Amino acid sequence: MTRSCSPKESLRRVAEDGATLAEQWRNLASLANMHVRKIALGHNERLHRTLSKLKPLLGQTAEAARRGELARQAQDYLRDASERAVLTLDVLRERGNNDIAHEAAGTPPVLLYDYEVILDGRDLSRPVNYFLLKIVPAKGVETRPRKRPYMIIDPRAGHGAGIGGFKPDSQVGVALNNGHPVYFVAFRPQPEPGQTMADVMRAEAEFVAEIRRRHPDAPKPIVVGNCQGGWAALVLAAANPDISGPLVINGAPVAAWSGRLGENPMRYNGGLLGGVVPALLMADLGAGVFDGAHLVSNFEELNPGRNYFGKYYDLFVEPVKGRERFLEFEKWWGGFHFMNEAEIRWIVEEIFVGNKLSRGEARLGGRRLDLKSIRSPIVVFASKGDNITPPQQALNWIADTFTDEHEIRVRGQRIVYMVHENVGHLGIFVSSSIARKEHTEVTSTLKTIEALAPGLYEMTIDDQVGEGDDAHFLVSFHERKIDDLLAIGDNRDEERHFGAVSLLSERGAEIYDMAVRPFVRAAVTATAAETLRNVHPTRARRRLLADANPLMAPVREAARSVERQRKPADPANPFLALEKLWAESIIQTFDFWRDLRDAAHEMKFFGIYGSPLMNRIGASHAYHREQMDPGELGRLPEVEAILLGIDRGGFEVAVIRMLILLADSRGTVRRDRLERSSHMLAKEEPFASLGAEKRAALIREQAIVVEFEPQRAIEVLPRLLPGREDRQRAMQLVETIAGAVDEMEPRTIETLQKMRAALGLPPMFAAQVRPLQDLRESA
Repeated sequence: MTRSCSPKESLRRVAEDGATLAEQWRNLASLANMHVRKIALGHNERLHRTLSKLKPLLGQTAEAARRGELARQAQDYLRDASERAVLTLDVLRERGNNDIAHEAAGTPPVLLYDYEVILDGRDLSRPVNYFLLKIVPAKGVETRPRKRPYMIIDPRAGHGAGIGGFKPDSQVGVALNNGHPVYFVAFRPQPEPGQTMADVMRAEAEFVAEIRRRHPDAPKPIVVGNCQGGWAALVLAAANPDISGPLVINGAPVAAWSGRLGENPMRYNGGLLGGVVPALLMADLGAGVFDGAHLVSNFEELNPGRNYFGKYYDLFVEPVKGRERFLEFEKWWGGFHFMNEAEIRWIVEEIFVGNKLSRGEARLGGRRLDLKSIRSPIVVFASKGDNITPPQQALNWIADTFTDEHEIRVRGQRIVYMVHENVGHLGIFVSSSIARKEHTEVTSTLKTIEALAPGLYEMTIDDQVGEGDDAHFLVSFHERKIDDLLAIGDNRDEERHFGAVSLLSERGAEIYDMAVRPFVRAAVTATAAETLRNVHPTRARRRLLADANPLMAPVREAARSVERQRKPADPANPFLALEKLWAESIIQTFDFWRDLRDAAHEMKFFGIYGSPLMNRIGASHAYHREQMDPGELGRLPEVEAILLGIDRGGFEVAVIRMLILLADSRGTVRRDRLERSSHMLAKEEPFASLGAEKRAALIREQAIVVEFEPQRAIEVLPRLLPGREDRQRAMQLVETIAGAVDEMEPRTIETLQKMRAALGLPPMFAAQVRPLQDLRESA
């Protein structure tokens, strides 16, 4: 029986819908204005730059014509361009051959390094196509079994594995050069029958356990996750909180609804294409297997100017010099992998359309995945230049998971994030400059991150010391609030419109399962599925240029002939510069139509899902995670228990508390101080004999004490350090870690003076603090 609304209630709803409709039209008008300005200004500026280059070039050609040289220059250019065209076509021919050979070999990882298979997922009780590799260091590089091992999870998002170890300057190379044993999670192109994401998670947990068995004297492994491998690492740690050490999450799309207006069109695909239904249909057309070429095609559409023209023009400019680099990358880019229907369905429903992982509602293998349960320190690397995983998608899960930065501290979590200004998505994993700088500094930081007081930090690289291979960087950690993190993007009001997308996706999947799927599955045979895979445009256009195409037979000999008599045009030839301007104009044309398309998609999305009807339909799915009131944190039973023992403990408790008080007073921690603190906690007694687990527990407890009772935490220090010798030694240790007095901030000096006064010690003076070695000898 339907409950009727009173006239008053009906009027209220009409008023609400009217306000929502008015807001929608205002937003659409504002959005249209923003896109028009952005497209007009951006492309007008690019066009002016092109025209400013064209004018002197036309002058050069006129001067060459006056001297009677223009015809010769044109002839030289045409000969050079035709030779480059033949050489470029030959590279594309080889790319097609490489694709076929790579697939015939089982599409192995494109790692630069040798490796050995340590554990094969097909041998587990629930078989998966994943396997664990141990990377063999290059000659002259030694790893130490007692150093913390790395496990790198590469993305399984259409491509194969290996991008994290693609070059000497890579994540793998950085870790090996620092003496860490490195393990790599790879996967075969075809999933095992019945394989699910829960099976994959369990396999990765077994991989971590195997690494720990092989390195019993080393700290828990660091797990590095790239892109899709990043949220896989978070899932692994949420389901197995005690299994690993720090997590490094690079460019991982976790909060999939987030982004900036006018910049991140990929997040609208779920709403505009029908939610999860297209993925289910593609899997059924593949006889139960989803073709990764569909995902690769989506990535290429994000930047068609680059993917359909720009990279080929770069090759055309220098086909000999650019050959190896082009073929190396394309071997990975064209190594398409597959997923079972259950896998792609979970990914789309739980992350990209449902956004459930970020909101703590995702379920896997019968359990709810709550990112709040992760105990490992987490380092998140994002970039403003990433058009696949913008910083908001990489970072907003933190705001969705924790009430505020105080809860992060109370739960003993350390989350460090770093935002690059311009590197693209793939550059996070393959750029040599990123490996030499950001990844090197992250690797160095991970040695000491567990000595960092719990909280939310931004890691910044402040200065460079030295040049070239001898360069190193000054790194610091700045305490941040959740509001600082959210300020990286726009406000998140528009995310509520994705609730209707999630609901309609669920209903669409139900209709598809009942009314469409039986007919599709009955019509598709294994042969038909294989045919559809072979004719996929992303795959077919590469293989049409291979030797399997009879029309390509003359290309190889023609290319060899050109190589023997190659005569490049003079670099000063004006037609080369004109060619470059032509290429820039082609790319701008691609970009112009891409920008118009993206603007239309965004307008269409908010035109549909910003309506009052859709807001009402999606209200049940547009929820935010229910979070604790900040005032309730201090009333948690575990917090109250810790505060009751504020005056209990000994030397180690006092020193750890004093260090956290110092860190809290600064708001910023330089890595050199963190390294001194880490060295003391790991090597000096009585801290070293505590073990990593006990030290972590003490740091968390004392962080809670400092968070809620900072003044009393100082006042009761004498009870923790009753003896004068212990008081003096404790202060010496703390001041040694704090560094030279002339480098201290006023608040740091003030805090040290308060602690000295509470302990009955004389005020500190601007004398150099005794080095740690002297303290060890005196102790």
